[in-house]
Amino acid sequence: MKKTIQIQEAIRTLKVAFAPLNCIIMAARKDSFSFTLVNEHGIARHSERLYPQQYQNPEPLQAVIERVQTSLAA
Repeated sequence: MKKTIQIQEAIRTLKVAFAPLNCIIMAARKDSFSFTLVNEHGIARHSERLYPQQYQNPEPLQAVIERVQTSLAA
């Protein structure tokens, strides 16, 4: 149950961080999930799988967000 809540919180954080891109959650499995960022034209801009060590604490999740934002800006 705790993992499910952590995943839901991570998903909410990702959706807020990458707005206005659409953050689509795909392939949610036991402890991990994939997210894909899609622009307004339906074109995927980024896709990645997150594992517990990346979303259980705010610092690693923020590091993922910053890295992806940097790659999207390039």
